[in-house]
Amino acid sequence: MGSLVKKRRKRMRKKKHKKMLKRTRAQRQRGR
Repeated sequence: MGSLVKKRRKRMRKKKHKKMLKRTRAQRQRGR
């Protein structure tokens, strides 16, 4: 069961990273 939680955390981390990437891109475009 412990491995399942680890897998779920890894998936959530990937999704969070994608959201952060989108935000940084929008900020860069606004800055220019």
